[in-house]
Amino acid sequence: MIAREGLLFIMLGLALTAILVWLAVRFDSLWVATIAAVMAVLTVWVIFFFRDPQRSFESSPGVLVAPADGKVLAIDTIPNHPYVGGETAKISIFLSVFDVHVNRIPADGRVDYVKYNPGKFFPAFRDKASDLNEQTEIGMITPDGSRLVVKQIAGIIARRIVCRAEEGQTYAAGVRFGMIRFGSRTELFVPVETEISVRAGDMVRGGETIVGHLKVADNESVIGDEAGSKKNIRL
Repeated sequence: MIAREGLLFIMLGLALTAILVWLAVRFDSLWVATIAAVMAVLTVWVIFFFRDPQRSFESSPGVLVAPADGKVLAIDTIPNHPYVGGETAKISIFLSVFDVHVNRIPADGRVDYVKYNPGKFFPAFRDKASDLNEQTEIGMITPDGSRLVVKQIAGIIARRIVCRAEEGQTYAAGVRFGMIRFGSRTELFVPVETEISVRAGDMVRGGETIVGHLKVADNESVIGDEAGSKKNIRL
């Protein structure tokens, strides 16, 4: 399966490759044939980059699934996050150009806000990329009232963040909500008491690897009938 964000790039690559092959044959040109071969390789790589495999996991209350493929760069604690509230754990995942770049919802819940911030394009593996790079932040509240944030961060090559999450909409964990083109970073902010099950250096798979469990409250769902009245999207 191919992510729809890549279809234009793939079609363009295929068209250019076909034109170059025709020119190489028409004029019996070795150098044009060489360019055609390079373009064909690039097109295959673009197809590989925009792959979008099906993923599944065992869902349960409070489960947190990885929002992206890649390597866990660090697990940090920050003093306060304005949305999560109080001490907050931050899981940083680096996506190389060889990883699947589709982003997924980390937990069942409702999107409270979606905020885009233009910025710079430092390498995504550097810590300052989290604050200074172009990014989109999605704040969510789970059925038991836990607040979490997913942040899509562009890298030195990535220049286009795609986010289809909608404010006020309720989503199921593992649902695709966007992607970042050509190298990036995805971060997950959760309450500090969350039981995190991954460590720095681990490789995770979006929509499949369980990265932790929220401390599920015994009280009644704070989303309640409002969430039930909205479509619970599962793709």
